[in-house]
Amino acid sequence: MNEIPDFTYNYFNYFTEIEEHFQRARGTGLFLLSPLDWALIESWKNSEIPLEAVMRGIDAAFEKWRSRKVKTQMVNSLAFCSQAVLTEAQVMAGTVRPRARQETPPPFPLDDLRAYLERNAAVLPAGYEEIAAALHRLAAEVESHYSDLEALEQRLTALEDKTIAIARTQQSEEEMFQARAELDRQLRPYRGKMTADQLAMLEKQYLERQLLEKAGLPRLSLFYMR
Repeated sequence: MNEIPDFTYNYFNYFTEIEEHFQRARGTGLFLLSPLDWALIESWKNSEIPLEAVMRGIDAAFEKWRSRKVKTQMVNSLAFCSQAVLTEAQVMAGTVRPRARQETPPPFPLDDLRAYLERNAAVLPAGYEEIAAALHRLAAEVESHYSDLEALEQRLTALEDKTIAIARTQQSEEEMFQARAELDRQLRPYRGKMTADQLAMLEKQYLERQLLEKAGLPRLSLFYMR
């Protein structure tokens, strides 16, 4: 059985770990990920692709790129690594037994968590009163949720789904068209590198992310406590 490097990370640091690893592999620490990149990371998270597989996939993709005699362009998107990440995830699924998640201390202080919930509730505009009220309740009861952040994450995911549903009813046909046109433009170079399931997940995450950003709505997940 192949040995897996002991990647030390906290479950809620998935986004940050991938961002920093991609920047190191690319050799440009100031490189900023695009909305498509963030949507791709979210699709990997939701598909439960292990961080180890993503790290290995990024390294394998850059190793292959650097071995080319002719390099026509820099690697400017995580999507370049998508097939390598999927391959590594499949390899890990067949060669490594799932490891029980270890108990780790919360990655952020209790007061920061309470402030995060209150801040998100405060910035929600009219029409989202039910979501704001739920966030205020969670903030008031934060001590009881602090010991089980995964359960809290599930509650926040449900609230974010409601937020997206409300925002979608307020989106115009032209806004929907523009979002899909931009998605198609960004995805075009990488469509051949992804499976249909990958593309469907990525499209969903990208359109939802763009919808929330255009509406000025906060992300509620604990993964966005940065």
